[in-house]
Amino acid sequence: MNNEQPVAHRPSPLAPKEMKPDTKIGIDTGGTFTDFVWLDTAGQWQRHKQRSTPHDPSTAILAGMAHHQLGENRAVVHGSTVATNALLERRGARTALITTAGFRDVLAIGRQNRPDLYALVPRQPEPLVPQKWRFTVAERITAVGQILEPLNLAHLEDIVPQLIADEIEAVAVCLLFSFLHPAHEEAIRAYLEAHWPGHHISLSSDILPEYREYERTSTTVINAYVAPLMSRYLARLSQKLGRRPLSIMQSNGGLLTAHTAGVQAARTALSGPAGGVVGARYVAEQAGHSHIITFDMGGTSTDVALCPGRLPTTSTGRIAEMPLRLPIIDIHTVGAGGGSLGYVDAGGALHVGPESAGADPGPACYPQPETPRALPAHVHGRGTVTDANLVLGRLDAAHFLGGTMRLDETAAAQALHELADQMSDSIANSAKAVQAAWGVLQVANAHMERAIRKISVERGYDPRDFTLVPFGGAGPLHACDLAANLGIPRVLVPALPGVLSALGMLVAVPTKDYAQTVMVTLTADQEWVGELTVGAWLKAQFAPLVARAQTEMGAEGHDLAHIALRYTLDMRYQGQSHELPILLPEGVAGIAGLADLVGRFHAVHAARYGYAQEEKGVVELVTLRLTAVAPSSPPPLPYTDPQPVPASQIAEAVLGTKLVWFRPEQAQETVLYDREKLRLGAEFSGPAVLVQYDTTLVVPPGWHGRVDGWSNVQLTRNNEQ
Repeated sequence: MNNEQPVAHRPSPLAPKEMKPDTKIGIDTGGTFTDFVWLDTAGQWQRHKQRSTPHDPSTAILAGMAHHQLGENRAVVHGSTVATNALLERRGARTALITTAGFRDVLAIGRQNRPDLYALVPRQPEPLVPQKWRFTVAERITAVGQILEPLNLAHLEDIVPQLIADEIEAVAVCLLFSFLHPAHEEAIRAYLEAHWPGHHISLSSDILPEYREYERTSTTVINAYVAPLMSRYLARLSQKLGRRPLSIMQSNGGLLTAHTAGVQAARTALSGPAGGVVGARYVAEQAGHSHIITFDMGGTSTDVALCPGRLPTTSTGRIAEMPLRLPIIDIHTVGAGGGSLGYVDAGGALHVGPESAGADPGPACYPQPETPRALPAHVHGRGTVTDANLVLGRLDAAHFLGGTMRLDETAAAQALHELADQMSDSIANSAKAVQAAWGVLQVANAHMERAIRKISVERGYDPRDFTLVPFGGAGPLHACDLAANLGIPRVLVPALPGVLSALGMLVAVPTKDYAQTVMVTLTADQEWVGELTVGAWLKAQFAPLVARAQTEMGAEGHDLAHIALRYTLDMRYQGQSHELPILLPEGVAGIAGLADLVGRFHAVHAARYGYAQEEKGVVELVTLRLTAVAPSSPPPLPYTDPQPVPASQIAEAVLGTKLVWFRPEQAQETVLYDREKLRLGAEFSGPAVLVQYDTTLVVPPGWHGRVDGWSNVQLTRNNEQ
């Protein structure tokens, strides 16, 4: 298939009446498909999938827009994988590092963590900047921000010629304690711009003005490493889009202008997954569910996030085994997806993932090309999760991708039969494929269940208090099983699960994050307590961040009178090496005093870890964080008050029945529905399988479903109704 041809297009079941078309289009670039979501001139939601073009993602974007003749009156909101792929594949710009004399190897030394506890020879990932491109200059700032040794710019006279000779494209500048005194880094940038013009320069005092030398260096280097690629890609895309405004989804769930995203490209490292969480939260809140667990299962991995009435953000993320200390949505990823391969280890235990069959060769059940080819040795005889779902009847071969792609049941059964041969000699020949498929499904579910427990139970949240929102191509296949295992009483399946990340782009708002380390011990004898209240002191400390936010947001054309500012404090007990974020919903003015501020930290610590040192613990305020959010009007999801649907109309959606395994002993006769024909208010009970263009929803026995006014399918366990 020609990569520039559209794969398929389906109108959405969401069809609002008397709505004006929105002027934005959400575009999410994935590894296999580029997804589009928009409102047409008739006020109907439209969706489209275009084969991605990895060599230049803009090609697929322009082809999809041209296919539907989306005019220049539409702004483009884009989720990009350019930065992500550059980091995962180590194909970023040729980058150098300039740091304080004596600290050139911070990037290589790291934290000496051992993720593989029993590895006799631990292996750390190679730094993005090799040693020969890590340069030093004489200068020194003290831990309180005073100049101990002035900057010697003469050292740069030898560095610049080497940058030119080695064709370096970007430089990261990270000096010791520069977050307290950035003048030396700014002087280096000025020198480089004068003697080495036209190249990208990332300063740690701009990217991450926080303490922790290794994490600050790593984050600054990551930004320098991907910024040239991102800026070139966005400049090329902006030029081709003409007058269409372009915004980029960032990892924290907000939007950036294309220019800012090119300069601070590290903020887009988790652009796509963030869009999915934003979209899921928006859809769930419309339907009356504020506390949700998002479950995004794709072909290679599963992303989960817990939203306790807000977007969960963290500043301690990692990507490609490197720390990225920028605000990102707190997403936990496991290597369990539809293409994850099953295998048996030397001890006879069954494993699933993280290795994946990917898009090529893909699961065994995917149609093979007309010219047969030998499967790679690592794939042969190893069924995938998708193959297991097909063998167990949970996927329907004739209705995959809306009937545009027929799955091969024989090939799936053969792959799992061969896997069963490695598992045990005692399995009856006729049952081998089913038993292996059941095992693959249970192991994959166990991986995903642990991921959800990690973001909920391990952080002091009870999953029974939340609603599970599955999306992605495979999420609805496994959602009810996971919910039952975790005691989650409700599952909400959006109307557009397969393109929900693109929908998230449309509802995201322009956002900027700022931070500053202050490192203050919160005791009554501090000097600032005498003349200033805690609130007044914090207001003074936040003032430079507020001023910067207003300047930058104003420069981008946002109305400063309606900018919302969100305040967060990173706090810890003295002696701890990690902090907890303390949200201040009412701002710094809402803090009643020192006892109130410290008490908030004790409460958050107790909720997270089960205890608090209220009497003996000395509390430290480490970092101030400010988030500026511009006003935005997301396109409303259309609502139609659902009326009870007679059984005769529900019968119109029935495609037939089929045998589906909900337990390994015996298959059960199951109704097969066309989801898009289930009208608002329709109710049904499991066992059932609902097929639609972009996913399949499995409803086991004991679950009851209802189509709500937003065309979501709301599922509850029968004993929970």
